[in-house]
Amino acid sequence: MGSITNTSRNLAIQFNAYLPKEDVKNRTFFKKTIPLYSRVLSSFLKSDYTTFMLDEINEHKDIDLKAKHGPNQVANLIIKHVNKIYKENTLNDFQFSNLNNNLNELTNICGACERIKNTPIPYSYSSFIKKFIVIYVATLPIGFVFSIGYFVAVAVPFIFYVLASLELIAESIEDPFGNDSDSLPIEKIAENINTHVNEIIE
Repeated sequence: MGSITNTSRNLAIQFNAYLPKEDVKNRTFFKKTIPLYSRVLSSFLKSDYTTFMLDEINEHKDIDLKAKHGPNQVANLIIKHVNKIYKENTLNDFQFSNLNNNLNELTNICGACERIKNTPIPYSYSSFIKKFIVIYVATLPIGFVFSIGYFVAVAVPFIFYVLASLELIAESIEDPFGNDSDSLPIEKIAENINTHVNEIIE
């Protein structure tokens, strides 16, 4: 998710530099839609399809976040608007090319996040690890009893605790986009992007 922060910041810097100061309408549009992409992506990764308020953006009628892929809808909205102002000669070829590169990066980031989210740990692997821990700990006293004697009663539960804890940690980090306390703070990242974009685009 760090990449989306950099890409959003780059887009904001470019729009701030490329668009005339008096072009309030287009500046306002991108000031709202760039942070919107990160918020929709955050919501999408958490499978929380929330409709965001876009009352000040006329083009929002084309977005259907509940029925369609939200991030793609917002990216499509931004790209269509960039093409529109390019055809109006607000942007030159060099500027349009630079913006397209960063806009393509947004969709690449979304695809990478989706691959992470949709690639779970195989059930057979998780099941094998659990079985191995149980069998290992069950047979551990046989190997340790002759070397450490009664201390095996302390050593075996401790080893089981460590191995079981590692397995629980592995299960917890399988989904970095969840709602657990140790999940990625993607909502906070989206808030930071909103703050940065609003600071950059005057």
